[in-house]
Amino acid sequence: MTGQRDPAAVLSQLGRLVVRISPRDMSLTAGGTLANLRDRGPRRISALAESEGVAQPSMTELVNRLVRDGLVARAPDPADGRAVTVALTEAGAAAVDRRRRDRDQALAALVAELPAADRRRLDAALPVLEKIVAAGLR
Repeated sequence: MTGQRDPAAVLSQLGRLVVRISPRDMSLTAGGTLANLRDRGPRRISALAESEGVAQPSMTELVNRLVRDGLVARAPDPADGRAVTVALTEAGAAAVDRRRRDRDQALAALVAELPAADRRRLDAALPVLEKIVAAGLR
């Protein structure tokens, strides 16, 4: 296996590269939180904090800003009236869609500049990357 790099290092580098071309209109944690709510639906602040890898007080502060900006709303948790959930507003969903569209357009432009052989290698790697992500979401 000479010449092969550690797969974890490769994926870590890939993650850093994607982050570098992500839209800069908000923090990565704010963007990740909005995407999390878009993909998984309303969630408690504790669940958001855990999935985004931040402390609960930090997530509470972030949610307060997102509420103020009209991107999320709080509502009573139907399973426990003492708790609240956080959900995307229409403006929040539009922000997620816009960020994804902008990121995808930036990536598409960069990939279009690659030689055909590199585009084929990238295409061949996608099923493996999808498996890794799916395993991490369990």
